[in-house]
Amino acid sequence: MSLVRVEGVTKEYMLGEQKVVALRDITLAFDEGVFLAIAGPSGSGKTTLLNIIGCIDTPTTGRVFIDGREVTGLSGDALADLRARTTGFIFQTFNLFPVLSAAENVEYPLLQLPELALKERRKRVRRYLAMVGLEKYADHTPNQLSGGQRQRVAIARALAIHPRIVLADEPTANLDSKTGEGILLLMKDINRQLGTTFIFSTHDRKVMSMADRLVRIEDGHLAMLAVRVNSKWQGVRTPRAHATPQENRV
Repeated sequence: MSLVRVEGVTKEYMLGEQKVVALRDITLAFDEGVFLAIAGPSGSGKTTLLNIIGCIDTPTTGRVFIDGREVTGLSGDALADLRARTTGFIFQTFNLFPVLSAAENVEYPLLQLPELALKERRKRVRRYLAMVGLEKYADHTPNQLSGGQRQRVAIARALAIHPRIVLADEPTANLDSKTGEGILLLMKDINRQLGTTFIFSTHDRKVMSMADRLVRIEDGHLAMLAVRVNSKWQGVRTPRAHATPQENRV
């Protein structure tokens, strides 16, 4: 069974008096454990698709399934609870609370899980800060950290909830080339160690070169699907119109 399944998703919104179609009849599926890049130029719809998969946004038409459960039509509270328990988020601007320490930023999403006692929260904070190499910086606030260190805190925060999926929106865009490559290698290592699914929205070729699955979007349409085998892209294909999710599986 696919971890994520998107069926006939279209997304429209109004920009002033003009209707904008961000996504057009997207049908797609992929399994748990992938390291997947959703690529395309600015305005192509890639971030919109990422937000719909993450239940931050809802489609105008179509259906979305996470781990076999349909999430379209759920209430705002139900979607918030689903996000809190299944999906970690990493943003290009880090989105850390400036007045909180690194440890407090990592702990923050755990406060939304009332079943977690203080001891378990602190244990997770220590574990994931250590995993990203920042255990010595737990008490530092974001303005005392470099851009790469802040992104590592964001990765630890995303992992602390034990997510099935981590969504990363242009995670290397505000980092220099060397730091960005280090962040990508770290996330790839976590993907291999923990089996966590990573999905990137990107136009960075370095992100695409490290992915093992590639979805390309152009003008709101699926334009290409590809699978990496033995360091080379194979199974490159144009998505079929009116396909089933299994036919457009990556």
